[in-house]
This record gives sequence, C-alpha cells and structure tokens, in this order.
Amino acid sequence: MAPSGGLARPPPETHLKGSDMVTNIDRYTLLTIVDQGAVVLDVLPEREYGAGHIPGSLNMPLRKLDAAAVAELHRDKPVVVY
Repeated sequence: MAPSGGLARPPPETHLKGSDMVTNIDRYTLLTIVDQGAVVLDVLPEREYGAGHIPGSLNMPLRKLDAAAVAELHRDKPVVVY
C-alpha cells in the first residue's frame, strides 16, 4: 500500500540503526524509519513551522535548541532533524 502522497516505497534496506553519524536521507528512508518509531524534529522558527511541516514532527527552533530541549527527546529512538 502506498503511503500518503501516493508514492510506493522501495524494498526495505538497512537504515542508520545504531549510527551516530549525520546522514542525508531520502523521502522513502524517512517514511521507513518514522514507521519504525523515529522522531522527526523540525528546527525551523515557530512561524515557519506553523506555515507548513511534516505531519507529526516536533518543533524545536534551532535558536532555542539547548540541553534542556534535547532532554525532552526519547533517547531510545532515532531522531531525524530537518
């Protein structure tokens, strides 16, 4: 079944599990790792987030991102930042 947006997903691959590296990913990889429980973190200013964002993403503006904000994230889940 195709995800919202009508694009079918390619076959599953190994997706960044256990990796601490920053890696660019494509839309299909994003959909797959979100299905596996990843958190999507939008670091745009609140006004831009309000204008449009990935459904289900959390907004933590980059200028306000500090240790206290990061502490709110689940450490047992991958985080996708955009």
